[in-house]
Amino acid sequence: MKLTLKVWRQESGAEDGHFEEYLLEDVGPEFSLLEALDKLNDDLVARGEEPIAFDSDCREGICGACGMTVDGTPHGPQKNTPSCRQHLRSFEDGATVQLEPFRSGAFPVVKDLAVNRSALDRVIEAGGFVSTSVGTAPDADAIPVSHEAAEWALDLAACIGCGACVAACPNGSAQLFAGSKTMHLATLPSSQKERGRRAKGITRAAEEEFGPCSVYGECAEVCPAGIPLTAIAGLNKEKLRQVLRNKDD
Repeated sequence: MKLTLKVWRQESGAEDGHFEEYLLEDVGPEFSLLEALDKLNDDLVARGEEPIAFDSDCREGICGACGMTVDGTPHGPQKNTPSCRQHLRSFEDGATVQLEPFRSGAFPVVKDLAVNRSALDRVIEAGGFVSTSVGTAPDADAIPVSHEAAEWALDLAACIGCGACVAACPNGSAQLFAGSKTMHLATLPSSQKERGRRAKGITRAAEEEFGPCSVYGECAEVCPAGIPLTAIAGLNKEKLRQVLRNKDD
């Protein structure tokens, strides 16, 4: 199998970037995108050229660190699949595949395909946590949780914070991310004490760091965890609850 990779090269965020084309030969359809980049980098190093910088960590589809934009789509052509689980079988032999970093003003380019996603961390710092006194852990059944609530909370907690939702949104909104982090904690009784404070902090940080949500829906199409748009509705509900109660719990 043979592909032409059109890759975004940018030395740093302070410099302009450009696309460069590379011919990649002798790759199989079972190769992941990251394995294809590994092979290309081996070839570049062997020729004494600068390898392509890209984020990569677990390569098991659970951390989202590998996120990039493939032919204009965050992560790649397969819906709800992270970059490391996108395979070359999605492309025809001889095709040209364009690789570039996640495009968002909130994600400045570090180098080539790698971006800085610290803006997501600041949303979490604003309220995506539970404050609790340390000590002996309570019995597992001390606080009853219904099966439905537990399943819904776990579904929302599956968000891996990759930022694909932001890159896919025409407004650069992070409401799907913020909604998943708010709602999975709001659903569980053990994290109810600071529910209002959490909603206030997360929504404020999301509004400061990212664009507004217009419910285009592209975010849910690319989310590797399959977070539904109802997470955004839940976030708005939590914010309204906090405003009407005017309390931090």
